[in-house]
Amino acid sequence: MNGQVQLGKLTRREFRQRMGSGELKAAILPLAATEQHLEHLAMEHDWRSAQHIAVEVALKLAPQVVVAEPLQVGISEHHMSHPGTLTLQPGTMMVVVSDLIDSLIRGGFHNILLLNGHGGNVAPFNNVWDQYLRKFQVNLQFLPYWDVLTQEDAELLETKVLPGHAQEFETAFGLAAFPDNVRTDMWEDQDDKAPALATAENGQILIDRTVDRVATYLQEMIDGQRVAEVPAFFP
Repeated sequence: MNGQVQLGKLTRREFRQRMGSGELKAAILPLAATEQHLEHLAMEHDWRSAQHIAVEVALKLAPQVVVAEPLQVGISEHHMSHPGTLTLQPGTMMVVVSDLIDSLIRGGFHNILLLNGHGGNVAPFNNVWDQYLRKFQVNLQFLPYWDVLTQEDAELLETKVLPGHAQEFETAFGLAAFPDNVRTDMWEDQDDKAPALATAENGQILIDRTVDRVATYLQEMIDGQRVAEVPAFFP
């Protein structure tokens, strides 16, 4: 049976067989953004990062998990002074994500992890999360991937700052996971020099820790040890 971890790579038969056999236990839906990341990082950094962690987690937990296609645009109005940034209105994103969750549930999933890679998405989702839980009545979780890291992990970084927009952490992540997205020759052209402190070695250490902890988080969902509590309806 096809062990592919990316949903979009499966045929309808392969998905049907894996779900019907009980092999598939959970889905990860990566959420992020396409936005400016200073002069030195590609604008796809957030969604590529969330996708990278999601795929590595799914491989670690194979064959139980598939990764849905990432939502590549997020809530980024605060970056729109930099041309090239793409943004959704908060309401638009909530509707799109609601439809994607509904699609995954109708596909047979009861454990769904929204793995977030963009800070601008956090407050809007926190504000509506109780509504999602009431509506869908499944084990639905929202997790910014960096939330599994601690201040002890941040000690690896010269700046001790984690995550930080386009700062040392995100730059180190890029150097480790997709170095072609890091323009090291541009560091001299921006006032902020902190990203130049990043190393691929530290990036890989932090990625590995993130993958291990997100995998534990998701396995706990699958095992029924981490279950979203559905808020009560008003009487």
